[in-house]
Order: sequence, then C-alpha cells, then structure tokens
Amino acid sequence: MRNRTVKAAVVVMAGALALAACGTNKTESGGGGSASCDTSKGTLTIGVISPLTGSLSALGLGIQHSAELAVAEANDKCTVKGYKLTVDPEDDQATPQVGAQAATKLSSDSNVVGVVGTLNSSVAQTVQPILSNKKVPQISPANTNPSLTKGADLTNPKRQFPSYFRVCTTDNYQGPDAADYLVKKAGKKKIAVIQDGKTYGAGLAAAFSERATADGATIVDKEQVGEKDTDFSGVLTKVKAAAPDAIYYGGEYPVAGPLSKQAQGLGLTVPVMGGDGVFDPKYIELGGKEGDLATSVGAPTESLDTAKDFVKAYAAKGYKDPYAAYGAFSYDAANAIIASLATTLGDSGTWSDSQRDKLISTIGSYKGNGATGAVAFDQYGDSTNKVLTVYQVTGKDWKAVQTGPFEG
Repeated sequence: MRNRTVKAAVVVMAGALALAACGTNKTESGGGGSASCDTSKGTLTIGVISPLTGSLSALGLGIQHSAELAVAEANDKCTVKGYKLTVDPEDDQATPQVGAQAATKLSSDSNVVGVVGTLNSSVAQTVQPILSNKKVPQISPANTNPSLTKGADLTNPKRQFPSYFRVCTTDNYQGPDAADYLVKKAGKKKIAVIQDGKTYGAGLAAAFSERATADGATIVDKEQVGEKDTDFSGVLTKVKAAAPDAIYYGGEYPVAGPLSKQAQGLGLTVPVMGGDGVFDPKYIELGGKEGDLATSVGAPTESLDTAKDFVKAYAAKGYKDPYAAYGAFSYDAANAIIASLATTLGDSGTWSDSQRDKLISTIGSYKGNGATGAVAFDQYGDSTNKVLTVYQVTGKDWKAVQTGPFEG
C-alpha cells in the first residue's frame, strides 16, 4: 500500500514562546505533538507492518493511519514523558517473505518499542519469531488464525511467543459463528466450501466446516483456488454439480468478489459467505452480490459509543483512505503499546533494550477502554473480547444483521 505518515504543522512562534516561558530543555514533539512537551530524551518508534500496496491495501492503509492517529494523540498529550513518538510503516505486500524483511528492519532499530501488525496470519507466522528474538512486542489488529497464539494443537494449547498479542478474536470463534448463522438462522443445509490454501483461509474454512456439520448441514463439495486466480469456471462447475444452497469461502475479498460474480454467471445464485477477509466495500465492487454474507471481528465501528471519538478524530485528520475493517483495532493496539510504554518508563525512566522484558509484561497485564470496547489479553496473548458481527450485502452496501459475543 501507499506509504504515508501523519505530519503535523510546526508552529515556530508558539514553540519559541513555550521554550522561553518554561526555560527548560523542551523541543517540538512533532507528529501532532504539543510544543510544550518535553522530548529531550529523543524519539521512539512504533512500527506498522501491513500491506500498504496491492489488492489488500484498503485494509492495510486503515491499519497504518489508525496507528498514526494514536501516536499523534499521544504526542499531543505528552503521554510518554521525555519522548516524541513516531510511526514507521512497512509494506509487507501481504507476502510472508516481504513481511520478514520488514520485521528484520524494525527489530534492528533499538528505538522501535513495538509493532502494530500484521493483517495476514500467514505473514504473522514469519514475523512473530523475528520480533520475538529481539523482544519487540507485536500487537495484531487483524490476525485471526488461532495457532498464532496457541499452537497447531488447540486441544493442548501452548503460548507460542510471549511478545505476540492481538486485539481481535480468532477463527475458532469466527468460523463456528458463521456456521451457526448460515445453518441455523439462514436455513442452509447443503454447503460447498472453497478456500485459498493460505493459513487464514484454510483455517477458517476448516473451523466453519466442522461446526456446520455439527449443526446438521452437509458439506457437499470442497475446493481450493489460488489467491491470484481470476478464472473460477472449473471449480464452480464442480460446485454447481453438487447443488449447494450456499457457498462458504475461506480467503479474502480480491478472490471472493469475482468468485461470487462468476458463480452467479453460471446460474449459482446461492449466497456466498466468508470471514473478515471478505468484509470490505471492495468485495462488492469486485462482484459480491445482493444477499452475500460475511462475519467480522467486533461490532460495527460506527455503532459503538466507545468508537465515536476515534471516528471523529480520524475524519478530522483528513486521511484519504478509510479506517476500514481494522482501523479501530489498530488504534487500540497502538494505544496498548503506548500506554504500556508510559507505564514501563514512568515519569523519569529512559528507554533501552533492558526495558523490553518489562514492556512485554506490562502489555500482557494491560487493561483499557478502547474504540472497540474493553481491551485486555488472556494468558495466550489473545483478546478477551469475543464479539463478532454478521453482515449481509444489501443495496450495494454491507449491513449488520447480527452482533454479539460468541457463545459456544
């Protein structure tokens, strides 16, 4: 995605007056900071790793700008005493190898205190060990694959990396929530499942299929497509022969939108449902049709009283890109890092690598009221917030049709 950073205007005269009035070593905080903030100890950086270019940039840029907003507000409030905060956004191109390069760059900088990201669970798998090796805390606003925190065997969960956290719920809740809605509420009993083979898509499809079967549905066909495929006629011909009354897709909107459009073109007018990787306006632009469904983590941002200030502040910044599905989560992730950093250093502490263990521990015990609601982490680093929403394409837009915590 495009690489933009928040830049605040420097009011030279105000800064000069503040220096004269205080008579101490005070400098402009920048990044939206107040001229009266003491930033004499230097600059500390929060990294962002997300796709800032390419087909998933609609999501990644919202992550970037929302983290920038949190940093700008912290600088305005002089939250981290003696320091100015800045953001270093790195484009992972939704690719594990590129994500690893971004993580290596950020973890090599001793002034990087934490990372917000990633979007893709497959990218997180390469990023986690690199950041963990340098004790750089990572909080994801969007990773939903449960193995990232609990390991591959969910019946015997083990914390994978003490430095990794996330503020969104996971696919072992999202998949079953989608199945419950599609089978029990929408009444679909014959479902074809298609997935893209990636960590996120395959895991989500598996969780959905298991629950849908338990709910009494039959998985009439299972297919796999590539994330760069554009012609789905072969797969959809097989799906049509199975006569499903719904299709569940494990993957993201760049494939899901055209797949839905091509299915309709072949006479498969049944609803297509996906997860949070499908929930974006781009899905509809790419061919998602009336009646299609998607789950997403959390409640609709615009409906939350807790998010009103975030929505207003984001609009006031004038970002060209919307905060999208994960903006509020990114804002909360960045604020968890910032608040924990402030607690770690106190009023007079100085940042060094020796503070990293304490910062990670402080994040682990963090509790705050964020844009998405209460923010806290369990013993695995997972969010304690299990709220999910089901959306339906209605009138060329996504409309929430169900919101609430997953209840088993």
